[in-house]
Amino acid sequence: MKAAIPTFAMAVTATLWLGAIAGAQTQWPPQSPDMTFFVTSAGPGKGADLGGIAGADELCQRMGTAAGAGDKTWRAYLSTNEAGGSINARDRIGRGPWQNFKREIIAKNVDDLHSDNNKLNQDNSLTERGQKVAGFGMTPNWHDVLTGSTTEGRAWPGNLNLTCNNWTSSNFGSAMLGHIDRRGGQDTVFQRSWNAAHMSRGCSQADLIATGGNGLFYCFAAR
Repeated sequence: MKAAIPTFAMAVTATLWLGAIAGAQTQWPPQSPDMTFFVTSAGPGKGADLGGIAGADELCQRMGTAAGAGDKTWRAYLSTNEAGGSINARDRIGRGPWQNFKREIIAKNVDDLHSDNNKLNQDNSLTERGQKVAGFGMTPNWHDVLTGSTTEGRAWPGNLNLTCNNWTSSNFGSAMLGHIDRRGGQDTVFQRSWNAAHMSRGCSQADLIATGGNGLFYCFAAR
């Protein structure tokens, strides 16, 4: 019996040690249950084909849930043109206020969001993991964000396909893009726009990357 005691103690110690290693290797996502706004850290990988606006909402919900904010109803900041019912991005994201991963208020309400008073920039437009998005002057540059919207957050006329067939195509049309960091090659009102800076070259993943993006988009908690 006396010889068995050290053996038992060694076994317990080894079990605890292995458990500690396993715990250290487990990478749990950072949690921010009070977050009500984020930029997706990744897109589906199919360019601007997000599975439609419903597919984009689903990705927002999944990422919000992973960050500990899954009790909210998440909506993608995306507009659709006439074929998709002319949905305005501004009308689907709730009333605000919205705060990022670090609990910093980025806008008090919809009108504040679409004014010069909003706090959207590279420091505040964080992902669901609380990380900054690589912006202008960096390699890679992923500052382009899909919106399909005007500066007021509304849908474009039906004859303009600026939503890649309402977020269902990676081959046809183009997408209106904003700048997450609100910077570009020139200091113009368009380059500083967070939601309507320029059009993409096309709708494929390669086209989005070529114009400075990676298929990312904004997510807001509607309620």
